[in-house]
Amino acid sequence: MARFTTSDGLSLHYEDDGTGLPILCLAGLTRTARDFDYVAPHLADHRLIRMDYRGRGQSDRDPEWRNYTLPVEIRDVLELLAHLELEKVAVLGTSRGGLNAMGLAMAARDRLLGVALNDVGPVIDPAGIAVIMTYLGRNPAARTHAELAKALAHVMIGFENVPASRWLEEARTHYTQTDGGLQITYDPKLRDAVAAGDTAPDLWPFFDALQGLPLACIRGANSNLLSPKTLAEMRRRRPDMIVAEVPGRGHVPFLDEPEAIAALHKWIEAMT
Repeated sequence: MARFTTSDGLSLHYEDDGTGLPILCLAGLTRTARDFDYVAPHLADHRLIRMDYRGRGQSDRDPEWRNYTLPVEIRDVLELLAHLELEKVAVLGTSRGGLNAMGLAMAARDRLLGVALNDVGPVIDPAGIAVIMTYLGRNPAARTHAELAKALAHVMIGFENVPASRWLEEARTHYTQTDGGLQITYDPKLRDAVAAGDTAPDLWPFFDALQGLPLACIRGANSNLLSPKTLAEMRRRRPDMIVAEVPGRGHVPFLDEPEAIAALHKWIEAMT
């Protein structure tokens, strides 16, 4: 198990597999390195680097929940790159990971080879945030993975034609079975950090900082977080952006859908 120590003393978990183009995979808000298990076989010819943010998965929880912020997570990413002695990486960012990717473009653009955004842009639809706040920091009512998988099939907004086996994988990946029921795999105080972030900065300058870098955006056609209006403005500002809309998917696509894979391969070709 690979780990590195941050400048403020936390031990963070990461995985580093394969050779070739280094692709740093940054997960969603409550997710872990496992966010990319479905797409990993389709990127087997490249070097995949995945990390658990502080307070998530196998990484240390921060005793100060106010550190669960994008600036601190971006600092952690840069310290991981220093630990790995990597000058430049491509970044595949899912949701929160995409926000971190845009932050990296503003703070350290020279470290980026390109960026792929999974169902996220510079404007976060309030409807999506409202849904996230219904479960953020709380253990599910379901007592077992099987029970939760059945519930996910009904409550995951915008998802269509997803096999039961995939919902069971999702339940097992993102929740831990205990004698007392299922538990989340992240610090519940992450909810406090998100709730405290009332005033989000204008992220369009962060998106514009990606200018000149190979850029892709994958959107769930039924997403409640990345609106069609925001995607249209992103395309206006970046006519060269590779875009894929995945039918039957909300927030977020699994990334092993044919449309997502095709977009990622085209993005990779633009960097090689």
